Amino acid sequence: MNNGKVLIIVTSHGTMGDTGEPTGFFWEELAAPYWALQDAGYQIDIASIQGGEPPADPSSDSADDRPDAVQRFMDSESAMSALHNSKKITNVDPADYVALYLPGGHGTMWDFAQSERLGEVVASAFENGAIVGSVCHGPAGLAGATLSNGEPLVRGRKVNSFTDEEEEVAGLTDVVPYLLESRLRDLGAQFEASSNPFQPHAVRDGRLVTGQNPASSDKVAALMITALSEEAEKKAA
Repeated sequence: MNNGKVLIIVTSHGTMGDTGEPTGFFWEELAAPYWALQDAGYQIDIASIQGGEPPADPSSDSADDRPDAVQRFMDSESAMSALHNSKKITNVDPADYVALYLPGGHGTMWDFAQSERLGEVVASAFENGAIVGSVCHGPAGLAGATLSNGEPLVRGRKVNSFTDEEEEVAGLTDVVPYLLESRLRDLGAQFEASSNPFQPHAVRDGRLVTGQNPASSDKVAALMITALSEEAEKKAA
């Protein structure tokens, strides 16, 4: 079964600002939607800002407490090969994909919104009718997406991400280059979040799906699959 291609885009940034601490993408946020989408019949490609092997946040993996989806990913030769040989974002054609998905990890805060090409890819895919999903710090990739009418993609849309409160609890308010929730609000997003930090929460606004934190990864994947099915039904009608 092949329902179309989905592009997952991860960060290429591996250090936490000036602290020297390692960061990168967050394993669960990559692996859980990867398998949910593949098991639903979608072909998955992986890209990153710089291409090649992207850095993983070491704090997102523990051999003693590894989610099943992450273990399955690490055990999959094809999945690991796609990750280690990720496509460079400048070499992808958004028209090839029925959906884009942007997992988080703090690395995204230094290269997602700052990548002009990523903003172009996200905006083009969305305007072509693709589903756009992201989770945690992944919505940083929405911050640089401007539609052809000059409006930010998130303006007037329901959006979710890692919250300013969660960043404060994590002790990284003064480390990250900006606060993601605040940036999205400044762009005109209708920001929605769970009442308590670090609880699973995901929001869908048409073809845009966003989630709050790593625990929201499964919810984002499920909402993306629903949105993809609805779009396929519209095209078939």
